Amino acid sequence: MGVNSNYRRNGMERRMGTDKISANEIKAKNRQNIYQYIRERGSVSKQEIVVDMQLSLPTVTANLDYLKKQGLIDTSGKIKHTGGRNATAFSYIKNARTAIGVDITANHITAVAVDLSGEIVSMERRRIQFNLEDDLYLREIGEVVECVKRDAQIADTNLLGVGISVQSLISNDGEYIEYGKALNFTRRRREEIAAYVPYRSRLVHDSYAAGYRETWTNHKFQNAFYISLSNSVGGSVIIDDAIYEGNTHKGGEIGHLEVVSEGGELCYCGRRGCFGTVCRAGKLTDYTEGSLEEFFHLLENGDETARSLWDTYLDHLSRAIHNVRMLFDGMVILGGYVGAYMGKYLDDIYRRVDERNPFGDRAKDYLVECQYKVEASAAGAALFYIDEFLENI
Repeated sequence: MGVNSNYRRNGMERRMGTDKISANEIKAKNRQNIYQYIRERGSVSKQEIVVDMQLSLPTVTANLDYLKKQGLIDTSGKIKHTGGRNATAFSYIKNARTAIGVDITANHITAVAVDLSGEIVSMERRRIQFNLEDDLYLREIGEVVECVKRDAQIADTNLLGVGISVQSLISNDGEYIEYGKALNFTRRRREEIAAYVPYRSRLVHDSYAAGYRETWTNHKFQNAFYISLSNSVGGSVIIDDAIYEGNTHKGGEIGHLEVVSEGGELCYCGRRGCFGTVCRAGKLTDYTEGSLEEFFHLLENGDETARSLWDTYLDHLSRAIHNVRMLFDGMVILGGYVGAYMGKYLDDIYRRVDERNPFGDRAKDYLVECQYKVEASAAGAALFYIDEFLENI
């Protein structure tokens, strides 16, 4: 199952055509809709569900009983009325199920626990050099997972799975890496990477995961392009609330757009002039011995070298934003390590992008900084299992 078929909000896709929907499918859909109604409103009465969803009382009662037995809703509260008995309040339990997401980068392993509302409830980040040939490194992946599992107090029966975010293109079934030159682990398999993760797991493209994390709860991002500006540069295309992967899982690979026609820096892909070579975080942090925080500190304090580097960086970035807008005509989200610092500089970026736009669109109407600045890729990888659970409840 690919990301484009699973990373979507609002439950199952509707059956198209003339196929008849079975009674069991109707029951499942009613159950999903009732649960989603409760999740969206937080706390409701049985009568509200009956009236608002136009379902029979027996149908609603049966489904509420099922959800309660599954430990998914709480009935201990009351809804106060001005007259008569107070009605039972049905509210959803956010931590009834939890998923874990892991993000693997060149120098860190990070794991997060994510509840059914998409909130991070536990996080562990460890600095360690990437090395799949080292058994101690593989054990560290397992230990980081166990650490957040213990911290979030997740029972085995309530753990939905572990999504593993990697800087690579992933096979449709999430079982192996199709292209992984950023960290040189093409064709490595999930069972190798997750050798010490004793739970359901799958691999997820890091840019797809981060982009989906950003759009999961924000409905204004129904159509958007997420640009991940980290140690490598990537992107994800969101169309109608779903990640668009393309025909061969390479959709959104903005990092390999050719932006320097001659004499460009060599990219890890083996070609020169890729967008990733001019807008990777290293173009800034090479000046500050790897510290992005220090770079922006120097920039804020008027350091001339930092200003020159930033000016060049924004020139390349604004060109990429313009091209994305021309192609997709949707929201553009700036994320990744550098994107998390963009807030103070958006006006400058707006001006640069607007100067390129022939249609008079205003960048401030479609260009935003990322909302989730902490471990978006790890959290997005966990959301794969949250969505799977919500679709099959």
